[in-house]
Amino acid sequence: MEDTRGVEEKQSVEIPEITPHKKQETLEEILSRHRKEITQLQNNEVALKKAAAKGSKAEQKAKKKQVEEEISRLSAKLKEKHAEELASFGYSSNNGKEKGNLDTLVRAIAGVSVTGQTDQSKPSKSVKRREKRAQEEAAREQRIQEEQSKIVSDRMIESEKLESKLEPLGLTVNEIKPDGHCLYSAVEDQLALISGGTSPYTFQELREMVAAYMRKHSSDFIPFFLSENVADGAYDDSPAERFENYCREVESTAAWGGQLELGALTHCLKKHIMIFSGSFPDVEMGKEYKTDGTGSSNSSIMLSYHRHAFGLGEHYNSVVPV
Repeated sequence: MEDTRGVEEKQSVEIPEITPHKKQETLEEILSRHRKEITQLQNNEVALKKAAAKGSKAEQKAKKKQVEEEISRLSAKLKEKHAEELASFGYSSNNGKEKGNLDTLVRAIAGVSVTGQTDQSKPSKSVKRREKRAQEEAAREQRIQEEQSKIVSDRMIESEKLESKLEPLGLTVNEIKPDGHCLYSAVEDQLALISGGTSPYTFQELREMVAAYMRKHSSDFIPFFLSENVADGAYDDSPAERFENYCREVESTAAWGGQLELGALTHCLKKHIMIFSGSFPDVEMGKEYKTDGTGSSNSSIMLSYHRHAFGLGEHYNSVVPV
């Protein structure tokens, strides 16, 4: 019995606790650290899920549930810790007081006194710029806090629904790092699986292929690009120039890939792509590539789309046989 318990202890998933931060910090430093802590928790979740994908099917399921429950607990704990730290700067999420507290937080970030002021002079342009940047930063932080408050249940519901789709098909999710390249890295993982070895393209080469294809077939993409990027104001450059800037971002940055890029990928690779989701109906792209032109079946690329997996951003993983 002692040996059995020892094995179980080794297989259990250990997640490092988040310790309180003792150093005296400015509010800008605190907000920056909050983002880093959220990212660290997300990266830990990916690593732990990969580590849990070992052993029998029953063991994998038990360890996966353990990871999700522990990550949910830590997410809630991290949110509470962040809220307490922000409260010391005049911010709280008490009902009916959000706007006033957010204004206080914005002014604090901008370096403007939050105590009563008798000076009614017009603020300088530099103060206005700082306040605008602070408003954007504080609004983003608030969105993260709000998202974190509901992400626990949403993530678990989405994961369970996706698992119920994949399990009868003998499929499971292979976690991909959430670094902005996830769509291309997931496709790279799928190409390696299909080839039985190494992918013929790296994620960076796939980015370059997508950008080149979109440029060559710009008339097919620009209308959808414009509909997804509605302007808040007038642009000095033309739609064609804006689309070219978008293509440059696709090939040279970590810009997240979506529907447009998936459309280009299916044609670049001449592959049928299946996207499973626990939040939306499954999507098929490139049905014409299900066969290779000779009537023989053509291996499909299988991905999973996650709306609630990692904070505010959508995410793609690779779907592989169990």
